[in-house]
Amino acid sequence: MKISVVIPVFNEEKRLPKTFSALNALSRDPFFSGAEIIFVDDGSMDGTKKLIENFRSDINVKLVSCEKNRGKGFAVRRGMLEANNDYALFLDADMSTPLGELKKFAPFMEQGAHVIIGTRKAAGARILKHQPFLRQKMGEVYTALANLATGARVSDFTCGFKCFSMEAIHKIFPYARIDRWSYDAEILYLARLCNLKIHEVPVLWTNDEDSRVRLGKDALQSFTDLLKIRLNKYPGNKTA
Repeated sequence: MKISVVIPVFNEEKRLPKTFSALNALSRDPFFSGAEIIFVDDGSMDGTKKLIENFRSDINVKLVSCEKNRGKGFAVRRGMLEANNDYALFLDADMSTPLGELKKFAPFMEQGAHVIIGTRKAAGARILKHQPFLRQKMGEVYTALANLATGARVSDFTCGFKCFSMEAIHKIFPYARIDRWSYDAEILYLARLCNLKIHEVPVLWTNDEDSRVRLGKDALQSFTDLLKIRLNKYPGNKTA
């Protein structure tokens, strides 16, 4: 069983050395034998692209470049559709959830599960550093509304640690349309439309103090995108 790891990046030159170090450490782990790392540069304007081009590792590394910034949802979608292995995981460049946590997904992969997602909000999850209080509360409201909009019934939509079988990727990602916020909710909604069971696994997570989420503007866009998900016409539903 081989893994593809998709890492969307935008102006990440300060974070990438730490990311590279983590990847090199895991390159010696038999679990990641045959893995490929797919960086998707979402129109970075700093030295991100050059750093990735110069990165050397025992793991197969691929760079996919977008000419202009399209949004994290677009970058994730682009990377997942480039994946070639049995399963593909996407995670944040800051590795708020360490890549090694993927081993917790292995029992589900071995059973042929199609959608496996990390959660910070279920028993067994470990939070090393919590988000600020207001962001936590906004996240709780968002989770409730996202469950209402998608019918997915999951505890954590926005943990950036989600894994899909190749079959699930081809059923879900060609039809995703949300380029920025709420892309997580959209792909889980599409999974539900495809009758793919969503497995949640508690993971280790730490808050990134350099997060670029703008509480007001981005929260509003997230809630607006939830409405778009309900209004969009996808294969498997009859929404106009």
